[in-house]
Amino acid sequence: MSVLSFDRVSYQYPSEDFDIIDELSFDVEPGSFHCILGVSGCGKSTIFRMTNGLLQPKKGIIRVNGQPISGQKQYCGYMPQKDLLFPWRSVGENLALPMEISRKLSKKEQSERIDQALNEVGLAGCRDKRPDELSGGMRQRAAFARTMLIGSDLLLLDEPFSALDFLTRISMQEWLLDQWQKHRHTILFITHDVEEALFLSSSVLVVEQTPIRALKEIPVPLDYPRDRSVLAKPEIVSLREELIGMLRKQVVE
Repeated sequence: MSVLSFDRVSYQYPSEDFDIIDELSFDVEPGSFHCILGVSGCGKSTIFRMTNGLLQPKKGIIRVNGQPISGQKQYCGYMPQKDLLFPWRSVGENLALPMEISRKLSKKEQSERIDQALNEVGLAGCRDKRPDELSGGMRQRAAFARTMLIGSDLLLLDEPFSALDFLTRISMQEWLLDQWQKHRHTILFITHDVEEALFLSSSVLVVEQTPIRALKEIPVPLDYPRDRSVLAKPEIVSLREELIGMLRKQVVE
């Protein structure tokens, strides 16, 4: 069974006279890591906003674990570009938010899970710090830990590293792959960075045009675990140029 399924889904923004998503269908398998690649403004984030319920489709059905998302709660974790940590809360208090909302765990259980999550993302000892005491990469790791504490196997990551400096971004990409290999969550990762998509994903879902009527799946011929040296392989260099050409075509059109 697919973790996520779009069945002829369409969406039109009130200010537009066309459907930016036009009868889109695709499926995402459990434990997979896909990057959705497309130029800025092509509609990638609209897919996520419909998946997490922030936008309602004009038509079509979105299913998670075989069931329509309407009526489901905490069925996916969502991490946007900005970390959105509340500055007046400590790191630990920020991580507690999804558990406070669900009201399923005692304070003791929440505390134990917060400590475990912080340890997993390399932030043990940062529980009582404020977000402004952390570096950009540390804030993103805290935001990822909060996303995982929602308790869903489906994680939607919307350009989470795009605001980071180059070296921090590389470090976070390597760290994210390590986290995925440990937990095998199902990850959809939006980017417009071709090398980021190739390094992270098992296959790239390319937006070739707007309106989005299909996502073209292109397998990445690399095994896990990976390091950045794989990006220099001839077949990956060739695939990178192919993907760049696809994006350039969309810009020209």
